Amino acid sequence: MQNTENTAQIRTLIETWTRAVHRGDLAAVMADHASDIVMFDVPPPERGIRGTDEYRDCWPPFFEFQASGGSFDLDELEVVAGGEVAYAYALLRCDTPEGRAAHPDRRLRLTLGLRKEGGRWVVAHEHHSFTLAP
Repeated sequence: MQNTENTAQIRTLIETWTRAVHRGDLAAVMADHASDIVMFDVPPPERGIRGTDEYRDCWPPFFEFQASGGSFDLDELEVVAGGEVAYAYALLRCDTPEGRAAHPDRRLRLTLGLRKEGGRWVVAHEHHSFTLAP
């Protein structure tokens, strides 16, 4: 059965994280991620990002993209939460102003796997993807 308190906590965690990404606030981006985080992202490496050191190191180029006008705005979010594990999936607007104008329906797909550690939710797996450009 879906746990509404856990669902609300996770929704808040993800909304807070997306705002932190949008601001380029690295400490806040890192705040709710497991030490053994695995992220599969749009850019390489193919094997993904593993652990907090690699995860931290991947963000500065993205923050530069955003500083030049790129977006990272939550459009849709669904959360499914149990007592100790959960997953969420979302669509985000993530593009340059020119890209948004040329492809207004394009969205970044985000899937998160979460677990409870020490009584709090952390992101253990993160996956970003786009469909092939039209």
